[in-house]
Amino acid sequence: MTRQDRIAALKAAAKQRVLILDGSWGVMIQKRGLGEADYRAERFKDHPGQMKGNNDILCLTRPDIIAELHNAYYGAGADISETNTFSATSIAQADYQAQAAVWDINFEGARLARAAADRWTAKEPGKPRFVAGSMGPLNVMLSMSSDVNDPGARKVTFEQVYDAYIEQARALHEGGVDLFLIETITDTLNCKAAIKAILDLEDQGYEPLPIWISGTITDRSGRTLSGQTVEAFWNSIKHAKPFAVGLNCALGAELMRPHIAELSRIADTLVSAYPNAGLPNAFGEYDETPDQTGHQLHEWAEHGIVNILGGCCGTTPDHIAHVAQAVAGLEPRAVPERPRAMRLAGLEPFELV
Repeated sequence: MTRQDRIAALKAAAKQRVLILDGSWGVMIQKRGLGEADYRAERFKDHPGQMKGNNDILCLTRPDIIAELHNAYYGAGADISETNTFSATSIAQADYQAQAAVWDINFEGARLARAAADRWTAKEPGKPRFVAGSMGPLNVMLSMSSDVNDPGARKVTFEQVYDAYIEQARALHEGGVDLFLIETITDTLNCKAAIKAILDLEDQGYEPLPIWISGTITDRSGRTLSGQTVEAFWNSIKHAKPFAVGLNCALGAELMRPHIAELSRIADTLVSAYPNAGLPNAFGEYDETPDQTGHQLHEWAEHGIVNILGGCCGTTPDHIAHVAQAVAGLEPRAVPERPRAMRLAGLEPFELV
């Protein structure tokens, strides 16, 4: 099956059922109790500084664990699994002095996911599996000052963010992903740099792949960290004509629901949601059970406001299995047709009919 065949199969499946994304990677890796040696292996044995905590580097040093997690999520019922590349940009990897490994992390991360997806597709031809190239947020923001005394201060330029994302996108593409997932977006301008990087790949001879964009509402204000409402965020990124748009992280299902309902009303594309397993407790752990998560997301699907469901922080393959079972047989959200209008955005949306 060619990549274009897989993309066609993905779009066809989205019309037939609510698609299932995988769950958290961080919590599953933490459960392994890995030590510094696991993160270093032979390749990084003399690397300066601490490497423990750099989960993306495990694509190179413990590929067996990454492959097992892909298999666990596909086995739980996920249609789509993300590459383990959430922080695999030169900017984020600078925290570990591992910028030189960025290409290899992304390429191998994509290759590991691709191999797992292909095995499951061969095993269950009626339920093909797909790979989303994870492109996470950065530890720097273009929209907000890095110095409270200087509103214009920035640690990076748009060009630097763009360069970091295009390096990641090229490696993910060559590694075999089916679509790009720009996720956990806190800063819309960072997201725009990632979008431009992906779109520019086509001019460089790469075949176009679908783009999935997932923002983050950071608290009960209903806004992203850079201050936008859900509708303003959508107006800012809809020019990319994404395959899907949605929200993930920060909130549990209960608090995320009204924002997903709003996105469902305004977005003329697929809508996704992968909330945390509730809010963290005093110890930073997540207490929401798989059954509770499945019950809440069943209601979302039953009311026709989502096309793709999965889990973020605190969720496990068991959570994903419960979500998959809870929404099985339910119709996916019907994509609305909105009247043409000029729609703009700052922190708030503006519409001129």
